[in-house]
Amino acid sequence: MAKSLLIISRQAPWTGPSAREALDIALAGGAFDLPLAMLFLDDGVLQLLPAQAAGELQQKDITANLQALSMFGVDDLFACHTSLAERGMGPTELNVEPLQVLRDQEIAALIDRYDQVITL
Repeated sequence: MAKSLLIISRQAPWTGPSAREALDIALAGGAFDLPLAMLFLDDGVLQLLPAQAAGELQQKDITANLQALSMFGVDDLFACHTSLAERGMGPTELNVEPLQVLRDQEIAALIDRYDQVITL
């Protein structure tokens, strides 16, 4: 049986390659039917906002990658309630569905459910 994988994405989409790399790992794992989920934490929740204007920062837009996750079987997407609140964001303004918003104690339980965890 394949080991389950949780990918924790903690970087904003415009601060470097980490956000894109986390999505690439998720898409590759989904293509191989690996049981996996993504958790957006800290500045990683900024990836979930629509209209990123990545071109102005000479970056590639990750919106298409986010929306492709479900096509690759990555349906377990989570965001940290505290991270959203600290950035003045609410679940209704985010660009990803389905998305479960978790409180801190729920995040600890989520991490414990997975065999392997990658943090980018």
